[in-house]
Amino acid sequence: MTKRLIDIDDETLGAARAELGTSTIEDTVNEALRRAAAGRGRRITAALDVLANADLDDRSDGWR
Repeated sequence: MTKRLIDIDDETLGAARAELGTSTIEDTVNEALRRAAAGRGRRITAALDVLANADLDDRSDGWR
């Protein structure tokens, strides 16, 4: 884990703490980052599923 010095808006931090049910700044930031990363993974998986199930035209003769 890496220590970072950042400015955090106190009002937004308080709202995030209430929403996430966390008590420390570190827990709040880490939980928010985990949730953001989890959402990204679901979107990538969904996009790959769309590509895998796409009915694509045969392009094997496209370079001939």
